[in-house]
Amino acid sequence: MAQAAPGGARRARRQGRVGLVVRDRRCRVGAGEKGGSLTGPNPVDRGKKGSKLHVLSEAQGLPLALAVSGANLHDSQAFKPLILGIPAVRSRRGPRRRRPVKIRADKAYYSAEHLRWLRARNLVPRIARPGIESGERLGRHRWKIERSISWLFGYRRLTVRYERKGSHFLAFLGLAATLTCYKRLAKITT
Repeated sequence: MAQAAPGGARRARRQGRVGLVVRDRRCRVGAGEKGGSLTGPNPVDRGKKGSKLHVLSEAQGLPLALAVSGANLHDSQAFKPLILGIPAVRSRRGPRRRRPVKIRADKAYYSAEHLRWLRARNLVPRIARPGIESGERLGRHRWKIERSISWLFGYRRLTVRYERKGSHFLAFLGLAATLTCYKRLAKITT
């Protein structure tokens, strides 16, 4: 019989506990993964790791495009991917529209670059201007997005993030948006 190579048994034992790292009597999923993906230091909550939801809705508040990012990401960086993620708009009469006519947004999305980008795509920007429009009231149209975000946070699974993987949290967010759209459209048709 041939003998096993020296150190071979030790190598096999190390491979068995790749997933857990034990230090100071605590079990962790892995080094540096405490908050999971799509998290970042929250600037208003003492630097704790957190996530931010980005929602784009239609005129009545039904969510069309969703995104999740770290809490430290500025809102303006998620603006273009949300606009590009708008699905084709179906209409009963006439040809299908591929994009909306107007884009309404909050002050955080106001920049000359965004205005140029929207106008190049034949979209009319209706973005609140900093220093001119008051931030105390939500405006005539912007309250609808706040309402749709509150509809999404009505699902208990989304109020506190339990998932470590960002893709899982985004899947739950998509499921909540689908249920919200279904409930709203079922109410309209009946």
